[in-house]
Amino acid sequence: MYKYSQLLLRNCLFALGFSASTVLACIFLLAFQSSEQQIQHQQVLLTLDQEVKPNNSAMFAKQLPRFNRYQFINIANNEAAIIINQQQEPVLLAGLILAPISQVNLPNSALTIRYQLAVNHSVVVLHKTLLSVFVLSVVFIFIATSLSLARYRRLTQKISRQVKRDLSVIISGEDNPNEVKDNEIDLPEIQQHLAELKTLMAKKTTATALLEKDAYIEPVTKLENRNRFIQFFENADSRSDFGVLSITRCSELQTINQIHGYHEGDNYIRKVADIMKNAISQYRGAQVYRLNSSDFATLIPNVSLKSAETFAADLTASFNEYQHTSDLDSVGYTGLVYFDDDKPLGELLALADTGISVAQTKSVNAWYAQTDSSILDNSSASYGNQHWRQEIDSVIENQRINLLVQSIKPSSPNNRVYSEVLARFLNSNDDILPTASFFAMAEKLDKIVAVDRMIIEAVIKEIADRNMQEHFFGINISARSINDGYFLIWLERRLLRDTAIAAKLVFEITESGLQQNIKTSKKFIDMIHRVGARITVERFGIGLTSFKFFRDLKPDFIKMDSTYTRDIDEDKNNQYFMRLMVDLAHRLSVSVLAESVESQEEKFMLEKLFVDGCQGFYVGKPRAISSM
Repeated sequence: MYKYSQLLLRNCLFALGFSASTVLACIFLLAFQSSEQQIQHQQVLLTLDQEVKPNNSAMFAKQLPRFNRYQFINIANNEAAIIINQQQEPVLLAGLILAPISQVNLPNSALTIRYQLAVNHSVVVLHKTLLSVFVLSVVFIFIATSLSLARYRRLTQKISRQVKRDLSVIISGEDNPNEVKDNEIDLPEIQQHLAELKTLMAKKTTATALLEKDAYIEPVTKLENRNRFIQFFENADSRSDFGVLSITRCSELQTINQIHGYHEGDNYIRKVADIMKNAISQYRGAQVYRLNSSDFATLIPNVSLKSAETFAADLTASFNEYQHTSDLDSVGYTGLVYFDDDKPLGELLALADTGISVAQTKSVNAWYAQTDSSILDNSSASYGNQHWRQEIDSVIENQRINLLVQSIKPSSPNNRVYSEVLARFLNSNDDILPTASFFAMAEKLDKIVAVDRMIIEAVIKEIADRNMQEHFFGINISARSINDGYFLIWLERRLLRDTAIAAKLVFEITESGLQQNIKTSKKFIDMIHRVGARITVERFGIGLTSFKFFRDLKPDFIKMDSTYTRDIDEDKNNQYFMRLMVDLAHRLSVSVLAESVESQEEKFMLEKLFVDGCQGFYVGKPRAISSM
């Protein structure tokens, strides 16, 4: 938009051009008129000459300037004697319209007249014209400037409204084809730039959506994650003032990942997510989130804890159905807690967690509604721990344990391998307790050594009762147990009582467990070898243990961590690492085993790399030890 001064200058230039054109036209017309009058005056003089008598020529010459206005006149007779010679001072601008000096010979009067008619009247007309043009130009300048300014303002307002409307359409993302028809002004360049802006904003919006998806959407289940859960819960405007929060813990994820592989673990998590989404579908405004690998959170607004128990019961029923069709020990356990504006999120999560701990000690896939918030006043917050302590003590006292085995298939008939024993624990109702939670709570409550002793006793008794001395069995030992002196004394004495069975046992200890105390680890391995049993270092490859360490400890087997066996048929780096480990282990007379083998292609590649044995869902599913 032009500024006022710019418009004024522009109109001044237009007025100057107009004035110059008008004045030049006026001068041209007046000059032409003056020339015509001078020519006509010549005819008049010739006509008058015919009426003058010869002896009156001098008088005629003297009378002529009186009856006509001349700018210049010179009259001479035949003898060249000058009779009249007059000249006036030219007025301003007269020189622009004066005709050239004319000469006429009067034969009858014998006079020669040179003349130039005066143009004073024309000059006055020219002056008036110039003044009028100047005044009109000044008026035109200010009027035109004001009108132009008003017009530009109106035009700018229209353009502004049109651009604002187009921008609002772009920002809102609503594509309305009628907007183009409603445009007051055709602005092709602006429309083109706005279209480019719309495309750019669409790209930015898409990129932002992808970033938000990465930040707030969990990739396996496509549910919103813990970040979105916290953001939603802490925003009082986005949620209801009261309702029920439930936390559901997937109890078999760790076991499925170890036995069946991570792919089956993901399928398990997706199925649980589908069950939970279906369970909340009847509650308006209810949402489900995945908080971490094994925990889901559900928010059910505007319901009481009593009403939410129906949701929990339906969820348990769905979990039980899924458990039976999928041959799982359990699916998930749920803790419920009532929330309102007065309770912080941290307290609610802690209460729900204790509810899960209580539910895990009840029936399979059970739920528990935690209503007593005073348990958080205890410094140890041991409400759930007490239930677990009682349950673990009850399991140990009553020997409520089931034993499963998962075979390791040798790569060749000459390779000596074994079957790994998997323990499952039962509550007083003979429902299976969540295995991962049982071991975790036993570790936390200092019950893991007693649990290891129970498992070892159960395995030895099972082998003896069923006369299975022709088979080899692997037993997992916790790091806490091999660092317990009393446990080592007990284990040595117990194995020496049944040396034939001891020779059929392989004790599995994690690489990280051995690294906790190398001196104690060597003492443990030496004792195991003395009684005729063997040692496997499992989950090998995730630590920084050197082969000098293994040469000194002399394990019998190493079981490679599943991260190296998963998709090994496609992963060149893992193939190279596995080949290197097999070569070095065989040089030390250590057999190499691979776990979590889930496909024929993986098994074929591992055999090609001379791995001594493979274990996994593809090779063999866990089964009761009695079936051997």
